[in-house]
Amino acid sequence: MVTEWPRLGLGCASLGSPDISDRDAEGVIAAAIEAGIRFFDVAPLYGGGLAELRVGRALRGLPRDSYVLCTKTGVTRPFGAPPTPASGLRRGADVWDYSARATRDSVARSVERLGVGRLDVVHLHDVEGHLDGCLEAHAELARLRDQGVVGGIGIGSNFVLPVERLLDCARFDAFLLAGCYTLLDLQGAALLRRAHASGVRTIVGGVFNSGVLAAWPQPAPTFGYEPAPADVRERTDLIATICARHAVSIGAAAMQFVLMNQAITTMLIGPRSVKELTQNLAALRDPAPRALWDDLANSGVIPRDSVRHGDALALPASTG
Repeated sequence: MVTEWPRLGLGCASLGSPDISDRDAEGVIAAAIEAGIRFFDVAPLYGGGLAELRVGRALRGLPRDSYVLCTKTGVTRPFGAPPTPASGLRRGADVWDYSARATRDSVARSVERLGVGRLDVVHLHDVEGHLDGCLEAHAELARLRDQGVVGGIGIGSNFVLPVERLLDCARFDAFLLAGCYTLLDLQGAALLRRAHASGVRTIVGGVFNSGVLAAWPQPAPTFGYEPAPADVRERTDLIATICARHAVSIGAAAMQFVLMNQAITTMLIGPRSVKELTQNLAALRDPAPRALWDDLANSGVIPRDSVRHGDALALPASTG
């Protein structure tokens, strides 16, 4: 079992899309493995299990003790459905169930789809609005942990408050916070500090805030899976202007900013193609100059105490 988690992981939400072929999705995972990535995050929600099947096939043959594998429980959707609802559409086809029986069955299905004997972490997924039910799921996951099927119990959310409330109610080993610690949204900073101080492992995803920070300018930028409001566009334009002054892409700055925070155990990237994966890794291996972070802090984009100088980006070494 991996005791020290990698700083960089592969988020597999987009790889559950039916718009991506099995071959292409598994090619992204294979390329990530070749690049040295050994942390994989997936969920039954992503394509209704399609992403888990693809991840399981791609990981076959990789020694089980050489990587960290996280999945989730509590909510799913029909098999082959898109991993993220289109902007403005309700998640009417999704089913939430945090009961003990549903949790046990969900974990069993994940184990089967992934083709493994154990899961390093199972997160309670999209917990907002279901906090009381989550405690029943937590108790069942604790029983599965005692049986060796689950290594750790986590929380997966796009919001800070439900994570804070669950941490107050029960012992968790980790959580995944998406879109709440980025160049545009720092509301998760205090929660990350709290978790680090108490020994809870933290995973951060959504570093591009669903797309707006991936590149600039864009014809139709999205923030939180909705059209980016005017104030977000203005702030992004400021960040991009400062980045351009230092010949750094806004996407590279978005990823490197997150990795500077030593309270974060693992940062997820979520490429949809091998090309995107290659671009992400290249951007991470070319550290931005100190002056960029100073200018972002001076402009008020990021707090000065978030800037760390001289820290190497701890990235996987290519196995190729």
